[in-house]
Amino acid sequence: MERMERTGPGEPGEGPAGPAMVPGGADGSPDGAVSARARPAALASFAYTAADEEKRRGVRRMKTTATGLLLLVALVYVLATWARSSGVGGWPGFVAAAAEAGMVGALADWFAVTALFKRPLGLPIPHTAIIPTKKDQLGASLGSFVGENFLSGEVVRGRIQALGIGGRLGAWLADPDHADRVSAELATALRGAMTVLRDSDVQAVVGEAITRRAEAAEVAPGLGKMLERIVADGGHRKVVDLICVRAHDWLVRHGDSVMDAVQGGAPGWTPRFVDKRVGERVYKELLRFVTEMRDMPGHPARASIDTFLTDFAADLQTDSDTRARVERLKSEILGRSEVQDVIASAWSSVRAMIITAAEDEQSELRLRARASLMTLGARLATDGRLQAKLEGWLEDAAVYVVTTYRTEITSLISDTVASWDADQTSRKIEAHIGRDLQFIRINGTVVGALAGLLIYTVSRAFGA
Repeated sequence: MERMERTGPGEPGEGPAGPAMVPGGADGSPDGAVSARARPAALASFAYTAADEEKRRGVRRMKTTATGLLLLVALVYVLATWARSSGVGGWPGFVAAAAEAGMVGALADWFAVTALFKRPLGLPIPHTAIIPTKKDQLGASLGSFVGENFLSGEVVRGRIQALGIGGRLGAWLADPDHADRVSAELATALRGAMTVLRDSDVQAVVGEAITRRAEAAEVAPGLGKMLERIVADGGHRKVVDLICVRAHDWLVRHGDSVMDAVQGGAPGWTPRFVDKRVGERVYKELLRFVTEMRDMPGHPARASIDTFLTDFAADLQTDSDTRARVERLKSEILGRSEVQDVIASAWSSVRAMIITAAEDEQSELRLRARASLMTLGARLATDGRLQAKLEGWLEDAAVYVVTTYRTEITSLISDTVASWDADQTSRKIEAHIGRDLQFIRINGTVVGALAGLLIYTVSRAFGA
């Protein structure tokens, strides 16, 4: 700061440093300059830019104007004083008083403005260089101010209520173009998520979840209830019809094979013609039985099947031994590698299906998403209760965030300000508000001159 402080009232803190240089020398570099590449990340993000330099040139021009006005009233004061000392009466006293007060006002305001950014004339005057020396305190105060006045639950809740988000969002979503845009964005996000996920990880999770779920749930009672309903509704009869038809057709096509099998199982000491007659008889009886079952809905064998299935459905629900056998069978099936591979590979099929549907604008997924968004928008635009519910959720969520993480949010402000370089911060702030501050100096000169003229006039009027 020493290099910046050794300037007069006309150009406080003027230096040639551009956007890539930081004044100071805190890092021990020659002449206090350090490149942006060597700065910390927080400081580099607060770099002094070309736009700041342009604003600073405007500040310089205003400083020149204010200083020129100070020099002008000083010159007027010298001339008026000389005229009065030369014996000129009347007006020189008024002009000298106005010019003298104008100089005092100009110098006082120069001191006040300069004290914000540096120590005037480099003197260690208390309560000067306020921004460089009090930067951290200002950051903490700013964070506290924001937390108390902007991040309070009442302020956030009131602001959300005033916005009327529910109705506005509903009207926006009800527009077909907006619904298309949202569905397209959702499809893009979905594709991105599917791409990021590793198939092996998802397959392992899906396989483990399905297996754990299947092992934890007892399937026998559920199967028993389902079978009981099927039998009660007669749904199994079509299956029996199909089996009878297929069995009859198979027997017709493979009669010789059936008779050969019967003959092959006969004792060796029986005559062959007897074995043949027995085989033919067995085949004919078997064919007759299957034909009758196929053609007679009231066949006794069909009733026996009904009874068997009914009893089996009851055993699945109540018989502990049957249920235990089903559980053992379930565990054996789940433990087979083929079943695990099928479960794991199911994710690949689902993933491909989802990506294909997301990419196709005319897919059922996209069309249903678009229609759902438009329906939701229409309801939100007209249903006051739904609007109130949505806005209540948003209010609660926003209030929770600002009340729970208020300290973290405000510390972002204070920590960021604390990470800034003091000189760089002072230069940047001066570049943005310094031009307006120079008007204070100009106003101080003019107001001081008018006040001095008024005081001198009143004093002369009362004979002082």
